[in-house]
Amino acid sequence: MTSVRTYIINTSLYKGVQKSVRYVKQKGLDVMPERILSGEKFIDGIKYIGKNFSSDKQRVALGLTALVTQPYIDAHNKRVDEQTRKVSVAKTVAKIIAGTLTGFFIRYGCIKGIKALSQIPGKNVPKWKTLFTPKGIKDNTTEAFEQYRNAMGTVAALVIMLFTNFLIDAPLTKFMTNAFMKKMEDKK
Repeated sequence: MTSVRTYIINTSLYKGVQKSVRYVKQKGLDVMPERILSGEKFIDGIKYIGKNFSSDKQRVALGLTALVTQPYIDAHNKRVDEQTRKVSVAKTVAKIIAGTLTGFFIRYGCIKGIKALSQIPGKNVPKWKTLFTPKGIKDNTTEAFEQYRNAMGTVAALVIMLFTNFLIDAPLTKFMTNAFMKKMEDKK
């Protein structure tokens, strides 16, 4: 098998195609203007977003963006009939709402849960409240520790969402799709 691959890679046709692809990619990059973003307000804005927008808030931002764009695209798809467009819009809106709500609340809850279970060990702190505290941590107010809590909460949420996609999202999407379709039919 490797000899066939080696033969193909060494053919002049293959090399010519690769050279053409590299040329097109480079021309595409050459069209884009070079720019270094260095303004103080811009840098401060990036830092603020990185510090304050954990995965739960990012999920809401993605959901709102999807809610604004996706139904419009489905509603204007001329390749399908009108009834299919209506069903598609209803299902898309239901999926976005169900996924955003579930994703937000699970991420938010997991981040809060990790925060509650990553306390600094001390005299008045039960052992179970230090379950996710890294060894040797003496200060829980540093930015790095806050980012650790957000990241651990996000990882926990991703594991939980493997199950909630089937247990919550799918039934909620079906229920909401049917409700939206009924509402559209009642408008007629």
